[in-house]
Amino acid sequence: MQSKLILQFIKKKYLKMYIKELPAYEGKEVTLRGWVANRRDSKGLVFINLRDGSGVCQCIAEAGKISENDFEQAGKLSLESAIELTGTVVKDERQIGGYEVHVSKLTVIQLAEEFPIAKKEHGIEFLMDNRHLWLRSQRQWAILRIRNTIIYSIHQFFQKEGFVQMDAPVFTGNACEGTTNLFETDFYGSPAYLSQSGQLYGEAMAMAFGKIYTFGPTFRAEKSKTRRHLSEFWMIEPEMAFYDIHQNMDLIEDFLHYVIRQVLDNCQNELKLIERDTSVLESSLKKFPRLTYDEAVAIIKGEKDVNGQNSIRSLEKELAEVEAKITELEAEIAEREARLAEPGMKKGEINFNQNKIATMKNELKDYEESRRNIPQWIESAKNFQYGNDLGGSDETVITRLFDVPVMVYDWPHEVKAFYLKRNPDNPRFARGVDVLAPEGYGEIVGGGERETNEQMLREKIIEHQLPMQDFEWYLDLRRYGSVPHAGFGLGLERLVTWLCKLKHVRESIPFPRMYGRLLP
Repeated sequence: MQSKLILQFIKKKYLKMYIKELPAYEGKEVTLRGWVANRRDSKGLVFINLRDGSGVCQCIAEAGKISENDFEQAGKLSLESAIELTGTVVKDERQIGGYEVHVSKLTVIQLAEEFPIAKKEHGIEFLMDNRHLWLRSQRQWAILRIRNTIIYSIHQFFQKEGFVQMDAPVFTGNACEGTTNLFETDFYGSPAYLSQSGQLYGEAMAMAFGKIYTFGPTFRAEKSKTRRHLSEFWMIEPEMAFYDIHQNMDLIEDFLHYVIRQVLDNCQNELKLIERDTSVLESSLKKFPRLTYDEAVAIIKGEKDVNGQNSIRSLEKELAEVEAKITELEAEIAEREARLAEPGMKKGEINFNQNKIATMKNELKDYEESRRNIPQWIESAKNFQYGNDLGGSDETVITRLFDVPVMVYDWPHEVKAFYLKRNPDNPRFARGVDVLAPEGYGEIVGGGERETNEQMLREKIIEHQLPMQDFEWYLDLRRYGSVPHAGFGLGLERLVTWLCKLKHVRESIPFPRMYGRLLP
């Protein structure tokens, strides 16, 4: 009796599986459960694109090969209806994933109401209001699966390198970079802040464990609506005892190489689905250029070329090319629209031209955005004031000259956090490092070597007008066994945004929280 139950369990487990497992079951009968991503009918056939969270596959229900009732039900399926189907796995390279299922049995679990996100074009506000449903689209599914691979590879890297994962508090009584952009809360009658970084606590934990990393949510209350800003985001913050700035940069490079390699090795289907050109990611597996702040400023202002390219001249050339492309697209769109207005065009030709026009109009929007942005970048680069921090435009100008992340280090101490160590050879500079992603994506990592001298740290706390009493515990780290140490913070969503080449960071997280957006 027990053996029979075991066999029944094995059979049940064997039959019901996920779409990603189909290649192992070619020619065999399987049972899949999921949601209808698309349905189309032909003579005696119903084609169902089924998704189950692990992938998408085409399933074909053919009249005469399933019961009349099942075939009738298949023809009534609406978008996002939940179903269970049984069928034979057949190899077909033309299909998504290379396999399809020929259906022998179909059960409707729930016939969905009319799905609000249809195939037609929707505005971004509508999609954000329906984020809970937008997540089901193939593009969003692919982006968030890539995010999952990034998260997993981050843990893999640090664990194999001997780091201990630790957790910094979300409620804090002090700010590590000032209080102007913090969310203040009431903590049992006393003011507290949602953490903008776990770094100060990371330093304390590194003094106990040597090498640690934290991975948790952080919060910034900046009222910014740029494509790079979120109010709630996830930070990875390693901290290492007995590390200097150069060892820190070595670790950052090794770390990013590892994550990029894992994405390239494990997310090829997802990268293809979002149409990501992976050549820059492949290129980013080589050594990262390391520039001092002075060198970076010279490049931005056009005083120093990169591989024969000048920042200002290359932007001016690109602007001319953009103007020419806009003129070309506008002329072709007008020509096709005039042709559509003429009588006698066949239906297939009409559809072809309408789709072509829609594609060109989307392309035109991108070029028009470049026409707006490039003059601003040129203006910003020409007028950059030495000693300032790099803004988004400045980061864009410099990163467009490289096909690999760039490290900028040794910054004017006035523009960097109070806890960064001064360069002993030139105290005007703080030993900070920012990693700027290529393709105009800007800063994804910020870090540096920490100040170990208690008196200098006190002076910086006063200079930044921070309450000394809130940092006495932090100063203890300099009183009891202070050692050289360094660390960095990586913004997960900014990394996802670059690796997926997204236009806006809001697509890099399941439910974005940003200025003006709290729901759903």
